[in-house]
Amino acid sequence: MMGKRVLVVDDDVNIREVLKLYLTFEGFDVSWAGDGIGALDVFAREKPDVVILDLMLPGKSGFEVCQALRQESSVPVLMLTARDAVEDKLTGFRLGADDYVVKPFDPLEVVARVRALLRRAAEHQEQAVAADKIGALEVNMDTYEVHLQGTAVELKPRELQLLFFFWQHKNKVFDREQLLAKVWGYDYAGETRTVDVHIQRLREKLEQEGCGYRFRTIRGVGYKFEVSL
Repeated sequence: MMGKRVLVVDDDVNIREVLKLYLTFEGFDVSWAGDGIGALDVFAREKPDVVILDLMLPGKSGFEVCQALRQESSVPVLMLTARDAVEDKLTGFRLGADDYVVKPFDPLEVVARVRALLRRAAEHQEQAVAADKIGALEVNMDTYEVHLQGTAVELKPRELQLLFFFWQHKNKVFDREQLLAKVWGYDYAGETRTVDVHIQRLREKLEQEGCGYRFRTIRGVGYKFEVSL
């Protein structure tokens, strides 16, 4: 992890300083911003490998910053939130966040989650394989492109990672905890409902009548990517 750059975005200078201290000690290069607009400026300039993003920010909220980041990058985003509210977490995940930590937190936990996000991103890159096709659905894990009936489908980074995992494990059943571990990372401790949210979005974007595949719910167990072609 040496040399990896982390952008810390929080309007609380004490939190920024504590996280910078711990992350720097672990070998990370750390930059920071105290508001949403500044965060986007620093991101464009520094190109960090991970963003630690507080939700309550002046200028632009953390939600707005996360949404803006996802329009141009798949950089892992770790949310910081003062409220342990399910709706906040689900909104963050829908906008493309990868993980979250509730304040007050142990800085060592934040470091561990940053490492997990970087490890997961590296594993997905290593697992990339050539294009494959099921019916009208074509998935290329080398170029991170998905086409349905020849038309490009826009997927958020986590949706893409989940599709890649199912693509490599066709017709196998996984429960939510397994999917969180395999796709979100082994240190992930978030709501299992986020799996349901991402599965539903894949269904909406990729499933068609008679397509030869579906993201099937196995009641009481979990999900599988069922292929009938």
